[in-house]
Amino acid sequence: MSSDVDNDQHTTTKVVLISIVAAIGGFLFGFDTSVVNGAVEAITDKFALGDTLSGFAVSCALLGAAVGAWFAGRIADRFGRKSVMVVGGILFAVSAVGSAFAFAVWDLIIWRVVGGVGVGLASVIAPTYIAEVAPAHIRGRLASLQQLAITVGIFTALLSDAFIANTAGGAAETTWLGWEAWRWMFVVGVVPSVIWALLALQVPESPRYLIAKGETQRAGEVLREVLGTRSLEAVQRKVTEIKNSMRREHEPRLSDLRGPRLGLQPIVWVGILLSVFQQAVGINVIFYYSTTLWQAVGFQESDAFTTSVITSVTNVVVTFIAIATVDRIGRKPLLTIGSLGMFISLAVMAIAFSQATGSAENPSLPDPWGPIGVVAANVFVISFGATWGPVVWVLLGEMFPGKIRAAGLAVAAAAQWIANFAISTTFPVLAGLGLQFAYGLYAVLAFLSFVFVRKAVQETKGKELEDMGEPAPA
Repeated sequence: MSSDVDNDQHTTTKVVLISIVAAIGGFLFGFDTSVVNGAVEAITDKFALGDTLSGFAVSCALLGAAVGAWFAGRIADRFGRKSVMVVGGILFAVSAVGSAFAFAVWDLIIWRVVGGVGVGLASVIAPTYIAEVAPAHIRGRLASLQQLAITVGIFTALLSDAFIANTAGGAAETTWLGWEAWRWMFVVGVVPSVIWALLALQVPESPRYLIAKGETQRAGEVLREVLGTRSLEAVQRKVTEIKNSMRREHEPRLSDLRGPRLGLQPIVWVGILLSVFQQAVGINVIFYYSTTLWQAVGFQESDAFTTSVITSVTNVVVTFIAIATVDRIGRKPLLTIGSLGMFISLAVMAIAFSQATGSAENPSLPDPWGPIGVVAANVFVISFGATWGPVVWVLLGEMFPGKIRAAGLAVAAAAQWIANFAISTTFPVLAGLGLQFAYGLYAVLAFLSFVFVRKAVQETKGKELEDMGEPAPA
Protein backbone atom coordinates (compact mmCIF):
# COMPACT_ATOMS: atom_id res chain seq x y z
CA MET A 1 0.00 0.00 0.00
CA SER A 2 2.84 2.32 0.78
CA SER A 3 4.33 1.78 -2.65
CA ASP A 4 1.00 2.62 -4.27
CA VAL A 5 0.78 5.87 -2.35
CA ASP A 6 4.33 6.72 -3.27
CA ASN A 7 3.60 5.94 -6.88
CA ASP A 8 0.52 8.15 -6.87
CA GLN A 9 2.46 10.97 -5.25
CA HIS A 10 5.29 10.59 -7.75
CA THR A 11 2.87 10.57 -10.67
CA THR A 12 0.96 13.60 -9.41
CA THR A 13 4.22 15.47 -8.98
CA LYS A 14 5.32 14.57 -12.50
CA VAL A 15 2.04 15.69 -14.03
CA VAL A 16 2.27 18.99 -12.17
CA LEU A 17 5.85 19.49 -13.32
CA ILE A 18 5.17 18.79 -16.99
CA SER A 19 2.07 21.02 -16.82
CA ILE A 20 4.24 23.81 -15.40
CA VAL A 21 6.62 23.32 -18.33
CA ALA A 22 3.72 23.72 -20.77
CA ALA A 23 2.44 26.76 -18.85
CA ILE A 24 5.78 28.53 -19.37
CA GLY A 25 4.32 29.23 -22.81
CA GLY A 26 1.72 31.36 -21.04
CA PHE A 27 4.53 33.12 -19.18
CA LEU A 28 6.17 34.01 -22.49
CA PHE A 29 2.77 35.07 -23.83
CA GLY A 30 2.42 37.60 -20.98
CA PHE A 31 6.08 38.64 -21.08
CA ASP A 32 6.29 39.27 -24.81
CA THR A 33 3.09 41.29 -25.02
CA SER A 34 4.07 43.51 -22.06
CA VAL A 35 7.85 43.94 -22.34
CA VAL A 36 7.33 46.72 -24.90
CA ASN A 37 5.64 48.73 -22.13
CA GLY A 38 8.85 50.17 -20.77
CA ALA A 39 10.42 50.64 -24.18
CA VAL A 40 7.64 52.36 -26.11
CA GLU A 41 8.55 55.96 -25.20
CA ALA A 42 12.22 55.44 -25.98
CA ILE A 43 11.41 53.66 -29.26
CA THR A 44 9.03 56.46 -30.25
CA ASP A 45 11.75 59.05 -29.69
CA LYS A 46 14.52 56.92 -31.23
CA PHE A 47 12.72 56.40 -34.52
CA ALA A 48 10.71 59.69 -34.45
CA LEU A 49 7.35 57.92 -34.64
CA GLY A 50 3.93 59.49 -34.83
CA ASP A 51 0.97 58.27 -32.81
CA THR A 52 -0.28 55.80 -35.42
CA LEU A 53 3.09 54.18 -36.14
CA SER A 54 3.95 54.10 -32.44
CA GLY A 55 0.72 52.26 -31.71
CA PHE A 56 1.33 49.82 -34.55
CA ALA A 57 4.88 49.07 -33.35
CA VAL A 58 3.40 48.08 -29.99
CA SER A 59 0.46 46.08 -31.24
CA CYS A 60 1.80 44.47 -34.44
CA ALA A 61 2.79 41.38 -32.44
CA LEU A 62 -0.91 40.70 -32.02
CA LEU A 63 -1.34 40.19 -35.76
CA GLY A 64 1.33 37.50 -35.60
CA ALA A 65 -0.45 36.03 -32.59
CA ALA A 66 -3.70 35.72 -34.55
CA VAL A 67 -1.84 33.79 -37.27
CA GLY A 68 -0.02 31.58 -34.76
CA ALA A 69 -3.20 30.75 -32.85
CA TRP A 70 -5.12 29.94 -36.02
CA PHE A 71 -2.56 27.41 -37.29
CA ALA A 72 -1.30 26.03 -33.94
CA GLY A 73 -3.77 23.16 -33.80
CA ARG A 74 -3.11 21.91 -37.31
CA ILE A 75 0.67 22.15 -36.85
CA ALA A 76 0.46 20.31 -33.51
CA ASP A 77 -1.62 17.53 -35.09
CA ARG A 78 1.00 17.04 -37.80
CA PHE A 79 4.28 17.44 -35.89
CA GLY A 80 3.32 16.94 -32.24
CA ARG A 81 2.70 19.12 -29.19
CA LYS A 82 6.34 19.07 -28.08
CA SER A 83 7.54 20.30 -31.46
CA VAL A 84 5.18 23.27 -31.37
CA MET A 85 6.39 24.25 -27.90
CA VAL A 86 10.02 24.08 -29.06
CA VAL A 87 9.24 26.16 -32.16
CA GLY A 88 7.36 28.67 -30.01
CA GLY A 89 10.37 29.05 -27.71
CA ILE A 90 12.70 29.54 -30.68
CA LEU A 91 10.42 32.20 -32.21
CA PHE A 92 10.33 34.06 -28.88
CA ALA A 93 14.13 34.01 -28.65
CA VAL A 94 14.63 35.13 -32.26
CA SER A 95 12.13 37.96 -31.75
CA ALA A 96 13.88 39.11 -28.56
CA VAL A 97 17.31 39.27 -30.23
CA GLY A 98 16.00 40.85 -33.42
CA SER A 99 14.06 43.53 -31.50
CA ALA A 100 17.14 44.36 -29.43
CA PHE A 101 19.22 44.93 -32.59
CA ALA A 102 16.49 46.88 -34.42
CA PHE A 103 17.93 49.74 -36.47
CA ALA A 104 14.64 51.06 -37.89
CA VAL A 105 10.98 50.81 -37.08
CA TRP A 106 10.22 48.49 -40.02
CA ASP A 107 12.58 45.75 -38.86
CA LEU A 108 11.41 46.17 -35.25
CA ILE A 109 7.88 45.52 -36.51
CA ILE A 110 9.03 42.37 -38.33
CA TRP A 111 10.67 40.96 -35.18
CA ARG A 112 7.63 41.84 -33.09
CA VAL A 113 5.38 39.95 -35.52
CA VAL A 114 7.71 36.92 -35.35
CA GLY A 115 7.38 36.98 -31.57
CA GLY A 116 3.63 37.34 -32.00
CA VAL A 117 3.45 34.09 -33.93
CA GLY A 118 5.17 32.46 -30.95
CA VAL A 119 2.60 34.08 -28.66
CA GLY A 120 -0.23 32.65 -30.74
CA LEU A 121 1.30 29.16 -30.72
CA ALA A 122 1.79 29.30 -26.95
CA SER A 123 -1.74 30.56 -26.28
CA VAL A 124 -3.19 27.45 -27.91
CA ILE A 125 -0.66 24.67 -27.39
CA ALA A 126 -0.06 25.12 -23.65
CA PRO A 127 -3.68 24.57 -22.52
CA THR A 128 -4.12 21.88 -25.18
CA TYR A 129 -1.15 19.89 -23.95
CA ILE A 130 -2.14 20.26 -20.29
CA ALA A 131 -5.68 19.04 -21.00
CA GLU A 132 -4.37 16.01 -22.88
CA VAL A 133 -1.87 14.82 -20.26
CA ALA A 134 -3.66 15.73 -17.02
CA PRO A 135 -5.81 13.15 -15.20
CA ALA A 136 -9.45 14.25 -14.98
CA HIS A 137 -9.42 14.76 -11.19
CA ILE A 138 -6.77 17.52 -11.38
CA ARG A 139 -7.28 18.83 -14.91
CA GLY A 140 -9.09 22.01 -13.89
CA ARG A 141 -6.42 23.10 -11.43
CA LEU A 142 -3.61 22.35 -13.85
CA ALA A 143 -5.37 24.17 -16.71
CA SER A 144 -5.56 27.27 -14.50
CA LEU A 145 -1.75 27.42 -14.54
CA GLN A 146 -1.95 28.95 -18.03
CA GLN A 147 -3.78 32.11 -16.93
CA LEU A 148 -1.62 32.38 -13.81
CA ALA A 149 1.52 32.09 -15.93
CA ILE A 150 0.31 34.88 -18.24
CA THR A 151 -0.11 37.28 -15.31
CA VAL A 152 3.29 36.30 -13.88
CA GLY A 153 4.82 36.92 -17.31
CA ILE A 154 3.30 40.40 -17.42
CA PHE A 155 4.63 41.12 -13.92
CA THR A 156 8.12 39.86 -14.78
CA ALA A 157 8.29 41.95 -17.95
CA LEU A 158 7.32 45.13 -16.11
CA LEU A 159 9.66 44.35 -13.21
CA SER A 160 12.64 43.76 -15.51
CA ASP A 161 11.77 46.93 -17.47
CA ALA A 162 11.69 48.90 -14.22
CA PHE A 163 15.02 47.49 -13.03
CA ILE A 164 16.81 48.16 -16.33
CA ALA A 165 15.36 51.66 -16.72
CA ASN A 166 16.15 52.64 -13.13
CA THR A 167 19.69 51.27 -13.45
CA ALA A 168 20.33 53.23 -16.65
CA GLY A 169 18.52 56.36 -15.50
CA GLY A 170 15.85 56.03 -18.17
CA ALA A 171 14.76 53.70 -20.98
CA ALA A 172 16.51 55.84 -23.60
CA GLU A 173 19.80 56.10 -21.68
CA THR A 174 22.85 53.98 -22.48
CA THR A 175 23.93 51.24 -20.11
CA TRP A 176 25.83 47.93 -20.35
CA LEU A 177 28.00 47.55 -23.50
CA GLY A 178 26.91 51.01 -24.56
CA TRP A 179 23.41 49.86 -25.49
CA GLU A 180 20.29 51.86 -24.77
CA ALA A 181 18.31 50.42 -21.88
CA TRP A 182 15.26 49.63 -24.03
CA ARG A 183 17.32 47.15 -26.10
CA TRP A 184 18.23 45.21 -22.96
CA MET A 185 14.53 45.04 -22.08
CA PHE A 186 14.00 42.87 -25.15
CA VAL A 187 17.17 40.82 -24.62
CA VAL A 188 15.89 39.57 -21.24
CA GLY A 189 13.21 37.61 -23.10
CA VAL A 190 15.85 35.25 -24.52
CA VAL A 191 16.30 33.58 -21.12
CA PRO A 192 12.76 32.20 -20.55
CA SER A 193 12.44 31.45 -24.28
CA VAL A 194 15.48 29.16 -24.32
CA ILE A 195 14.45 27.58 -21.00
CA TRP A 196 11.00 26.74 -22.41
CA ALA A 197 12.42 25.21 -25.59
CA LEU A 198 14.91 23.05 -23.66
CA LEU A 199 12.37 21.90 -21.06
CA ALA A 200 9.83 21.12 -23.78
CA LEU A 201 12.29 18.60 -25.18
CA GLN A 202 12.23 16.75 -21.84
CA VAL A 203 8.46 16.31 -21.38
CA PRO A 204 6.59 13.31 -22.81
CA GLU A 205 4.56 13.70 -25.97
CA SER A 206 0.79 13.91 -25.62
CA PRO A 207 -0.77 10.42 -25.55
CA ARG A 208 -3.59 11.68 -27.75
CA TYR A 209 -1.11 12.68 -30.46
CA LEU A 210 0.77 9.38 -30.15
CA ILE A 211 -2.43 7.37 -30.56
CA ALA A 212 -3.38 9.45 -33.62
CA LYS A 213 -0.02 8.50 -35.12
CA GLY A 214 -0.47 4.82 -34.32
CA GLU A 215 2.16 4.75 -31.56
CA THR A 216 -0.13 3.00 -29.08
CA GLN A 217 2.67 1.43 -27.02
CA ARG A 218 4.38 4.77 -26.37
CA ALA A 219 1.02 6.33 -25.56
CA GLY A 220 0.37 3.58 -23.02
CA GLU A 221 3.71 4.26 -21.34
CA VAL A 222 2.86 7.97 -20.98
CA LEU A 223 -0.63 7.16 -19.69
CA ARG A 224 0.78 4.73 -17.14
CA GLU A 225 2.95 7.53 -15.76
CA VAL A 226 0.33 10.27 -15.65
CA LEU A 227 -2.57 8.10 -14.48
CA GLY A 228 -0.57 6.67 -11.59
CA THR A 229 -1.46 3.06 -12.30
CA ARG A 230 0.47 -0.14 -12.99
CA SER A 231 -2.64 -1.86 -14.31
CA LEU A 232 -2.31 -2.71 -18.00
CA GLU A 233 -6.09 -3.11 -18.10
CA ALA A 234 -6.66 0.47 -16.90
CA VAL A 235 -4.16 1.82 -19.42
CA GLN A 236 -5.70 -0.15 -22.27
CA ARG A 237 -9.17 1.05 -21.27
CA LYS A 238 -7.97 4.68 -21.45
CA VAL A 239 -6.33 4.07 -24.83
CA THR A 240 -9.62 2.64 -26.11
CA GLU A 241 -11.57 5.67 -24.82
CA ILE A 242 -9.23 8.03 -26.63
CA LYS A 243 -9.49 6.03 -29.84
CA ASN A 244 -13.30 6.02 -29.67
CA SER A 245 -13.48 9.77 -29.05
CA MET A 246 -11.19 10.43 -31.99
CA ARG A 247 -13.37 8.36 -34.30
CA ARG A 248 -16.31 10.65 -33.48
CA GLU A 249 -14.38 13.77 -34.41
CA HIS A 250 -13.31 15.28 -37.70
CA GLU A 251 -11.04 18.08 -38.81
CA PRO A 252 -12.65 21.38 -37.73
CA ARG A 253 -14.34 23.16 -40.63
CA LEU A 254 -15.64 26.71 -40.79
CA SER A 255 -18.72 25.38 -42.59
CA ASP A 256 -19.78 23.76 -39.29
CA LEU A 257 -20.31 27.24 -37.83
CA ARG A 258 -22.90 28.38 -40.36
CA GLY A 259 -26.27 29.38 -39.04
CA PRO A 260 -29.32 31.52 -39.81
CA ARG A 261 -28.18 34.69 -37.97
CA LEU A 262 -25.73 36.75 -40.01
CA GLY A 263 -24.22 33.58 -41.39
CA LEU A 264 -23.15 32.02 -38.08
CA GLN A 265 -24.75 29.99 -35.32
CA PRO A 266 -25.85 32.14 -32.34
CA ILE A 267 -23.44 30.37 -29.98
CA VAL A 268 -20.55 31.34 -32.27
CA TRP A 269 -21.55 34.99 -32.12
CA VAL A 270 -21.66 34.76 -28.33
CA GLY A 271 -18.10 33.40 -28.34
CA ILE A 272 -16.88 36.10 -30.72
CA LEU A 273 -18.50 38.90 -28.71
CA LEU A 274 -17.13 37.53 -25.43
CA SER A 275 -13.66 37.70 -26.95
CA VAL A 276 -14.18 41.16 -28.41
CA PHE A 277 -15.60 42.63 -25.18
CA GLN A 278 -12.73 41.13 -23.18
CA GLN A 279 -10.34 43.31 -25.18
CA ALA A 280 -12.63 46.26 -25.97
CA VAL A 281 -12.70 47.46 -22.35
CA GLY A 282 -9.04 48.46 -22.80
CA ILE A 283 -7.28 46.13 -20.35
CA ASN A 284 -4.16 45.80 -22.47
CA VAL A 285 -3.82 49.56 -22.69
CA ILE A 286 -3.03 49.44 -18.97
CA PHE A 287 -0.23 46.92 -19.51
CA TYR A 288 1.12 48.11 -22.87
CA TYR A 289 1.04 51.82 -22.09
CA SER A 290 0.88 52.05 -18.29
CA THR A 291 4.34 53.59 -17.88
CA THR A 292 3.49 56.26 -20.45
CA LEU A 293 0.10 56.73 -18.80
CA TRP A 294 1.50 57.38 -15.34
CA GLN A 295 4.12 59.75 -16.67
CA ALA A 296 1.22 61.67 -18.21
CA VAL A 297 -0.42 61.75 -14.80
CA GLY A 298 2.67 63.48 -13.45
CA PHE A 299 4.89 60.71 -12.08
CA GLN A 300 8.60 60.70 -12.83
CA GLU A 301 9.73 57.87 -15.12
CA SER A 302 11.09 55.75 -12.25
CA ASP A 303 7.88 56.20 -10.24
CA ALA A 304 5.80 55.38 -13.33
CA PHE A 305 7.67 52.08 -13.78
CA THR A 306 7.08 51.23 -10.11
CA THR A 307 3.36 51.97 -10.43
CA SER A 308 3.18 49.69 -13.49
CA VAL A 309 4.84 46.86 -11.55
CA ILE A 310 2.39 47.29 -8.66
CA THR A 311 -0.49 47.11 -11.13
CA SER A 312 0.85 43.85 -12.60
CA VAL A 313 1.28 42.32 -9.12
CA THR A 314 -2.35 43.14 -8.45
CA ASN A 315 -3.26 41.29 -11.65
CA VAL A 316 -1.38 38.17 -10.49
CA VAL A 317 -2.99 38.15 -7.05
CA VAL A 318 -6.58 38.57 -8.22
CA THR A 319 -6.19 35.67 -10.65
CA PHE A 320 -6.22 33.40 -7.59
CA ILE A 321 -9.62 34.87 -6.70
CA ALA A 322 -11.01 33.73 -10.04
CA ILE A 323 -9.49 30.26 -9.69
CA ALA A 324 -11.08 29.90 -6.24
CA THR A 325 -14.54 31.21 -7.15
CA VAL A 326 -15.34 30.31 -10.75
CA ASP A 327 -16.74 26.86 -9.84
CA ARG A 328 -18.56 28.16 -6.75
CA ILE A 329 -20.11 31.43 -7.89
CA GLY A 330 -20.45 30.59 -11.56
CA ARG A 331 -19.29 32.14 -14.81
CA LYS A 332 -22.16 34.51 -15.55
CA PRO A 333 -22.34 36.16 -12.09
CA LEU A 334 -18.58 36.78 -12.13
CA LEU A 335 -18.76 38.39 -15.56
CA THR A 336 -21.62 40.70 -14.57
CA ILE A 337 -19.81 41.76 -11.38
CA GLY A 338 -16.65 42.37 -13.38
CA SER A 339 -18.48 44.46 -15.99
CA LEU A 340 -19.95 46.74 -13.33
CA GLY A 341 -16.59 47.13 -11.60
CA MET A 342 -14.88 47.98 -14.88
CA PHE A 343 -17.59 50.44 -15.88
CA ILE A 344 -17.38 52.35 -12.59
CA SER A 345 -13.56 52.44 -12.46
CA LEU A 346 -13.21 53.47 -16.11
CA ALA A 347 -15.81 56.19 -15.65
CA VAL A 348 -13.84 57.53 -12.67
CA MET A 349 -10.65 57.51 -14.77
CA ALA A 350 -12.42 59.44 -17.52
CA ILE A 351 -13.65 62.01 -14.99
CA ALA A 352 -10.17 62.29 -13.46
CA PHE A 353 -8.55 63.01 -16.82
CA SER A 354 -11.24 65.52 -17.68
CA GLN A 355 -9.68 67.64 -14.91
CA ALA A 356 -6.25 67.58 -16.57
CA THR A 357 -4.43 70.76 -17.47
CA GLY A 358 -1.91 71.22 -20.26
CA SER A 359 -1.97 69.72 -23.74
CA ALA A 360 -3.42 66.36 -24.76
CA GLU A 361 0.15 65.14 -25.42
CA ASN A 362 1.40 66.25 -21.99
CA PRO A 363 -1.50 66.38 -19.53
CA SER A 364 -1.11 67.07 -15.83
CA LEU A 365 -3.62 66.04 -13.16
CA PRO A 366 -4.03 68.36 -10.18
CA ASP A 367 -4.58 66.97 -6.68
CA PRO A 368 -6.46 64.90 -5.77
CA TRP A 369 -7.16 63.56 -9.26
CA GLY A 370 -3.74 61.97 -9.78
CA PRO A 371 -4.06 59.52 -6.86
CA ILE A 372 -7.73 58.97 -7.72
CA GLY A 373 -6.70 57.97 -11.25
CA VAL A 374 -4.13 55.49 -9.93
CA VAL A 375 -6.65 53.91 -7.55
CA ALA A 376 -9.30 53.68 -10.27
CA ALA A 377 -6.84 51.99 -12.65
CA ASN A 378 -6.04 49.34 -10.06
CA VAL A 379 -9.74 48.79 -9.29
CA PHE A 380 -10.18 48.28 -13.02
CA VAL A 381 -7.38 45.68 -13.06
CA ILE A 382 -8.93 43.89 -10.07
CA SER A 383 -12.38 43.89 -11.70
CA PHE A 384 -10.95 42.45 -14.92
CA GLY A 385 -8.37 40.06 -13.45
CA ALA A 386 -10.83 38.36 -11.09
CA THR A 387 -13.53 37.96 -13.73
CA TRP A 388 -13.25 38.68 -17.45
CA GLY A 389 -9.56 37.76 -17.75
CA PRO A 390 -9.75 34.06 -16.82
CA VAL A 391 -13.51 33.44 -17.05
CA VAL A 392 -13.77 34.19 -20.76
CA TRP A 393 -11.14 31.51 -21.47
CA VAL A 394 -13.07 29.09 -19.24
CA LEU A 395 -16.30 29.77 -21.12
CA LEU A 396 -14.71 29.49 -24.55
CA GLY A 397 -13.47 26.03 -23.59
CA GLU A 398 -16.90 24.92 -22.36
CA MET A 399 -19.67 26.66 -24.25
CA PHE A 400 -19.46 25.19 -27.77
CA PRO A 401 -21.16 21.89 -28.71
CA GLY A 402 -18.63 19.14 -29.38
CA LYS A 403 -19.07 19.14 -33.15
CA ILE A 404 -18.02 22.79 -33.52
CA ARG A 405 -15.83 23.21 -30.44
CA ALA A 406 -12.49 23.32 -32.26
CA ALA A 407 -13.67 25.56 -35.10
CA GLY A 408 -15.58 27.83 -32.70
CA LEU A 409 -12.52 28.24 -30.50
CA ALA A 410 -10.37 29.09 -33.53
CA VAL A 411 -12.74 31.84 -34.66
CA ALA A 412 -13.19 33.24 -31.14
CA ALA A 413 -9.44 33.26 -30.47
CA ALA A 414 -8.75 35.02 -33.77
CA ALA A 415 -11.41 37.60 -32.91
CA GLN A 416 -9.76 38.18 -29.54
CA TRP A 417 -6.31 38.86 -31.01
CA ILE A 418 -7.74 41.13 -33.70
CA ALA A 419 -9.73 43.10 -31.11
CA ASN A 420 -6.61 43.37 -28.95
CA PHE A 421 -4.72 44.72 -31.97
CA ALA A 422 -7.43 47.26 -32.78
CA ILE A 423 -7.66 48.61 -29.22
CA SER A 424 -3.88 48.78 -28.74
CA THR A 425 -3.28 50.45 -32.11
CA THR A 426 -5.96 53.10 -31.70
CA PHE A 427 -5.14 54.09 -28.11
CA PRO A 428 -2.39 56.62 -28.99
CA VAL A 429 -4.78 58.34 -31.41
CA LEU A 430 -7.60 58.37 -28.84
CA ALA A 431 -5.19 59.62 -26.17
CA GLY A 432 -4.21 62.42 -28.54
CA LEU A 433 -7.83 63.55 -28.46
CA GLY A 434 -7.76 63.40 -24.65
CA LEU A 435 -7.41 60.52 -22.20
CA GLN A 436 -10.85 61.33 -20.82
CA PHE A 437 -12.28 60.49 -24.24
CA ALA A 438 -10.37 57.17 -24.44
CA TYR A 439 -11.41 55.97 -20.99
CA GLY A 440 -14.93 57.26 -21.45
CA LEU A 441 -15.24 55.09 -24.57
CA TYR A 442 -13.92 52.04 -22.71
CA ALA A 443 -16.42 52.74 -19.90
CA VAL A 444 -19.29 52.67 -22.39
CA LEU A 445 -18.02 49.37 -23.80
CA ALA A 446 -17.77 47.94 -20.27
CA PHE A 447 -21.41 48.84 -19.67
CA LEU A 448 -22.39 47.22 -22.98
CA SER A 449 -20.53 44.07 -21.88
CA PHE A 450 -22.77 43.97 -18.79
CA VAL A 451 -25.91 44.14 -20.96
CA PHE A 452 -24.51 41.49 -23.30
CA VAL A 453 -23.74 39.02 -20.51
CA ARG A 454 -27.17 39.48 -18.94
CA LYS A 455 -28.95 38.92 -22.25
CA ALA A 456 -26.89 36.39 -24.19
CA VAL A 457 -24.48 34.39 -22.03
CA GLN A 458 -25.62 31.01 -20.71
CA GLU A 459 -24.28 29.69 -17.39
CA THR A 460 -22.10 26.60 -17.83
CA LYS A 461 -21.25 25.83 -14.20
CA GLY A 462 -21.90 22.19 -13.37
CA LYS A 463 -22.77 21.17 -16.94
CA GLU A 464 -21.11 18.33 -18.77
CA LEU A 465 -19.38 19.31 -22.01
CA GLU A 466 -21.68 16.96 -23.91
CA ASP A 467 -24.70 18.98 -22.73
CA MET A 468 -23.50 22.28 -24.12
CA GLY A 469 -25.66 23.90 -26.78
CA GLU A 470 -26.90 27.25 -27.84
CA PRO A 471 -27.68 29.92 -25.23
CA ALA A 472 -31.21 30.48 -24.21
CA PRO A 473 -32.99 33.08 -26.36
CA ALA A 474 -32.70 36.65 -25.10
